[in-house]
Amino acid sequence: MNSPLELTLILLVAAVLGVVAFRMMNLPPMLGYLSVGIAIGPHALGLASNSNATHMLAEFGVVFLMFSIGLEFSLPKLKSMRRSVFGLGMAQVVVTILVTMLCGGLMAKLLPRMFDIGWSASFSLGGALSMSSTAIVIKLLTERLELESEHGRRIISILLFQDLAVVPLIILVPSLANPGPDLLEDLLMAGLKAAFVLFILLYFGQGLLHRWFQIVVRRRSHELFMLNLLLITLGAAWITEVAGLSLALGAFVAGMLISETEFRIQVEEDIKPFRDVLLGLFFISVGMMLDMRLVLDNLLLVLVLLTIPLILKFGLIALLARAFGASPGVALRTGLGLAQGGEFGFVLLNQAGGLSLVDQGLVQLILAAMVLSMLATPFIFANMDRLVMRLATNEWMQQSLNLTRLASRTMKEEQHVIIAGFGRSGQSLAKLLEEENIPYHALDLDPERVIEAQSAGAEVSYGDASRRESLIAAGIHRAAAIVITYADTQSALKTLHFVNELAPTLPAIVRSLGDDDIDVLRSAGADEVVPEAIEGSLMLASHALLLKGVPLRRVIQRVQTARSERYASLRGYFHGLDDVADDDEHLQVRLHSVPLHDKAGAIGLSLEQLDLPQLGTEVTAVRRGKTRIPFAPDTLLMAGDVVVLRGAAAALERAEKRLLAK
Repeated sequence: MNSPLELTLILLVAAVLGVVAFRMMNLPPMLGYLSVGIAIGPHALGLASNSNATHMLAEFGVVFLMFSIGLEFSLPKLKSMRRSVFGLGMAQVVVTILVTMLCGGLMAKLLPRMFDIGWSASFSLGGALSMSSTAIVIKLLTERLELESEHGRRIISILLFQDLAVVPLIILVPSLANPGPDLLEDLLMAGLKAAFVLFILLYFGQGLLHRWFQIVVRRRSHELFMLNLLLITLGAAWITEVAGLSLALGAFVAGMLISETEFRIQVEEDIKPFRDVLLGLFFISVGMMLDMRLVLDNLLLVLVLLTIPLILKFGLIALLARAFGASPGVALRTGLGLAQGGEFGFVLLNQAGGLSLVDQGLVQLILAAMVLSMLATPFIFANMDRLVMRLATNEWMQQSLNLTRLASRTMKEEQHVIIAGFGRSGQSLAKLLEEENIPYHALDLDPERVIEAQSAGAEVSYGDASRRESLIAAGIHRAAAIVITYADTQSALKTLHFVNELAPTLPAIVRSLGDDDIDVLRSAGADEVVPEAIEGSLMLASHALLLKGVPLRRVIQRVQTARSERYASLRGYFHGLDDVADDDEHLQVRLHSVPLHDKAGAIGLSLEQLDLPQLGTEVTAVRRGKTRIPFAPDTLLMAGDVVVLRGAAAALERAEKRLLAK
C-alpha cells in the first residue's frame, strides 16, 4: 500500500511522462493518461494501488468538469433542452435496459451453461451498459468545438439524464438482490428528496449565490475568491450526494447558477487548473482498472463483450435520436459519441458483482471491455465524420447542401473579409466592417447564433472554418483577408494550414489569449497575431495616462509606438496622427502580394539588389509554394515566389513594376 505522498508522486510522474510522450506523437493526452494508468496499475507494474484515495481524487476531476459544463449553461437553456433531457435521455436509459434484459433472457435460454443469469442480473447489466463516459465525451466535444453543435447538445442532454438515472438504479439493484415490500416506497422517497434538493438549488440558490459572490468580491482578495469557488463547487456536490444524487450533478447545478452572474468568466479561468489536473487523475484511475493479463487470456470473449455492446448501444441511441427528430447524420454522431462505457457503469457493475447478481469472473471481463471501449472513444471521435459519411447515404447530400447554401451567399462577394467565428469578437469586427462598407462573411458552428444573426441581417453562415470545403464555399480565393476571432490555437493552426494551401497570399489575422503562441501561429502562416492580454494592457495604460493629465495626442502616440513594436503590420508607419490621411487613398498603408511569373525581372536577384525600401516599401514575407520561407537581404527570388509588400499605394505600384519588369 502506497503512502499518500508516494501515491501522489507516482501519479504526477506518470501523468507528466504519459502526456509528454503522447504529445510528441501528436496523440490526445487522454490516451496518455489511460495508458500510464494501465502501466502503473496493480495489474501491471504495481507501482500504484487502486485505492479509495485514488478514486476520490478521480471523482473530483469529474466534479470540476461538470462544474465547467454548468458554466456554459443557464436555466433558460436547460428549460429549452427539457425535451431532449427527459425525452431522449430517458428513452435511451429505459430502452437500453429493456433490450439488455431481452438479450440476457435469450442468451440464458440458448446458452444456459455459458450465460446462466436471471432477469435481475440482466437489469443491473443493462443499467451499467446504459451509462456513457461524461468525462471523456465532454472533453472530446470541447476540444473539437462541438459542444454547441446539434449532436453535441443531444449528447449532453443524454449524459445529464444518465447522471439523474444513477440514483434510482443504485437503489433498485440491491433491492432486486434482496426484494422487500418497501421498494416502491423507497423509490418514491428518493425521487421526492432529489426533486426537493434540485428545486431548492435551482430556484433559491441563484439569488443567494449572487449576493454572496458580491460580498466576497468586495474583499478584493483573489485567495478568498478561490477558496469561495472551491467551497461552492464541493459544497453543492456534497448536498446532492447527501440527497442520494451524484456529486457531478450538484457541481453542474452550481456551475449553471454561477453562469447567470457577472463572475462567470473569472470563475471559468480559475477553475481550469483544478479541473484539468484532477481529470487527468480520473483517466489514470480508469486505466488502472484494466487487467491486461485477463484480457489476453480471454481475448476472444473480451472482444465479443466489447464489440456487441458498442454496436448495440450505438444503434439504439442513433435510432432513438432519429425518432426524436434528428437528421441521419446528427443521429449517427450522437450514437457514436455515446457508444462507450461510463464511470457510473463501473459503479453499477461492481455493485451487481458485490451482491452476487453477476459472477465475479464475468464482471471482470465486462469491466475490461468497458475500459477498452473508453480507450477507443478518442479514435471513434477522430474518425466520426468518415464513419457518418459511409453510413448515412444522404449525409453527403446534406453536407453539400450546407456548402451550396454557403457558396450561394458568398458567390457575388469580391474582396470580402472572411470572419472565422461569430462570437463577441467576430460580431464587433463585423459591425466595424459594415460601418466602413467593407463586405464580410462569417462562419460559425452555433446554429442558434447563426439563425438569430441571419434574421438580423448579418452575413453569417453555419460552417466550420477549419474545414477545407467551408473555406472554399466562403470564397477564400476571392477574399481580401481572413480573421480568426476565436482564441483556440489548435483550431487556428488547422485553419491556417488550409488557408496556406488554398490561398497562400491571403493575409490572415489571428486572435490569441496571450503572446505564448505568437511565434507558432506566425510560422503557420498568420500575418498578424493579436493577443488579448497585450491589447487589454494598452487600453488600461492609455486610460491611466489620460486620467493623469497626459495630452490625448501623446497618449495615442505612445499606444501606437507600443503596437508598432509588437505588431509587424504597424511597424514604422504610424508615428503620429498627421502621418495617415484616411480620406486620401494614396497615403494609406496596405499589404500587397506580388506573384513572380516565369519572366519576372526579379527572378535570380536578391532582395538587397532590388532595393525595394528605396521605393518606400517593405518586404514582410516571401512565400514559396505553400510555406512562408525565412528571408534575408541576400535571399534570391525564384519563379513562383510570392513577395508580400507593405507601403502606400503609389509606392506599392512602383515596387511591383520593379519586381515584374523584364
